[in-house]
Amino acid sequence: MTGEVSPVGGPGELSIRPEPTAPAVPGAQAEPSEQAGLRASHEDRDRVVELLRVAAGDGRLTAEELDQRLEAALTARTYSELAVLTTDLPVAASQPGTASRAAMTPPDVKDLVRIAVTSGSAKRDGHWVVPRRIELRVNSGAVNLDLTKAEIAVPELHIDAEVKSGHLKVLTRPGIVVDTDDVEVRSGAIRVRTHRGPAVPVILRVHISGHVGSGSLSVRPPRRTFWQWLLRRPAQY
Repeated sequence: MTGEVSPVGGPGELSIRPEPTAPAVPGAQAEPSEQAGLRASHEDRDRVVELLRVAAGDGRLTAEELDQRLEAALTARTYSELAVLTTDLPVAASQPGTASRAAMTPPDVKDLVRIAVTSGSAKRDGHWVVPRRIELRVNSGAVNLDLTKAEIAVPELHIDAEVKSGHLKVLTRPGIVVDTDDVEVRSGAIRVRTHRGPAVPVILRVHISGHVGSGSLSVRPPRRTFWQWLLRRPAQY
């Protein structure tokens, strides 16, 4: 035990007064010193930004809290500065001691994913890992790429699409920007609908190129449920 020793009462009687400790940050967890001082990368900051945006979408953070934490995350220099932004959230709380490092461990990202559909359908949804490139061949079926809950560990996704008479649908969320300027349309259609609401940091840029014959390509956010529409609430991600 360390502290200050001072005489009390008569000779030979001593008391030990503990040293004062610094106040703890609410919700923060202890982080090993060798990890806390490590410098954070752009990818580390982007992952924390994504965690904060998901928490706000779940109603765990107010709009004001989200803005404050996003600003702090984008200017954070070390893991310790990022850790205090997520330790009071359930995603980080399940990873004691190394919340920021565990949450920011990059998943295995594939360089190329090929999807070919003749007359059936293919879907990528849930917590799937976004690759760097996707090659799509759709004859008369349908392909659904749902990015609303996808794990994003790359800044850009390139999609080479060949849609003959089928349908390609891409579901997005705030922070995802989709570019379809390099898609050639013959007798089909392209529909792109962006998100409403305040601007958020870009976490993924999707570049789509290729051809659309008599099929269609649509890019949009997910539709709201009946109650979200009735109460005029945004879709949850």
